[in-house]
Amino acid sequence: MSITTTKLTGAAGVCAVAAGLLFIGVQINHPHLDVAFVTTTEWTVRQTLKVVMAALSLIGITGMYLRQVKQTGVLGLLAYVLFGAGYLIIMSIEVVGAVVLPSIAHSAPGYVSDVLAVATGGHATGDIGLMQALSLVSGITYLAGGLTFGIALFRANVLARWPAALLAGGTVATIAIPLLPQINERLFALPTGVALVGLGYSLWREQRTAAGRSLLNVTSSPLDPAGAK
Repeated sequence: MSITTTKLTGAAGVCAVAAGLLFIGVQINHPHLDVAFVTTTEWTVRQTLKVVMAALSLIGITGMYLRQVKQTGVLGLLAYVLFGAGYLIIMSIEVVGAVVLPSIAHSAPGYVSDVLAVATGGHATGDIGLMQALSLVSGITYLAGGLTFGIALFRANVLARWPAALLAGGTVATIAIPLLPQINERLFALPTGVALVGLGYSLWREQRTAAGRSLLNVTSSPLDPAGAK
């Protein structure tokens, strides 16, 4: 099997769809975050899925950006760098959550509790070191990256525009989580998850269409009178 740009870009679209579905799936019946939950098998499974989700998202947005580098211009580059950095940091935080927190939950429950509080938009009562700054940078890059990346994709008008708009709006909407404590914060993940699914499917379909046109051109070229000379 030959590896082509079209196939790689289409695969990136599939990765984005998978990432969106995982992002939605891990929110379903998500237990309350506390020290006791960190030591369970369910925590490990959910954290592992979040790491996979972040990695697939990064692959997906990379494919989206490379497909429309010229159309998105400087805004697209800036947006991709921000959004990509956001997902890299998210993946790092989720790895820490999956590997480190369970191992220190019994010896340093206060630290684990503070990390969980910050992760859900709360405040730490003690010192959690650079995890505080990492969480802040993660939020900034995710919000700014999601907004600008959605706008860049919408303006490029290569992929479907509705999920691009939903991505921009969905990521920014997470700002309201601390202001709306009566609403389950997990619901704010749904727009971004749906947006990734929509953009990924649009990228995959667009690449299949392009591949079909290329195949049609190749098979029809011997019948071209100009080529028979």
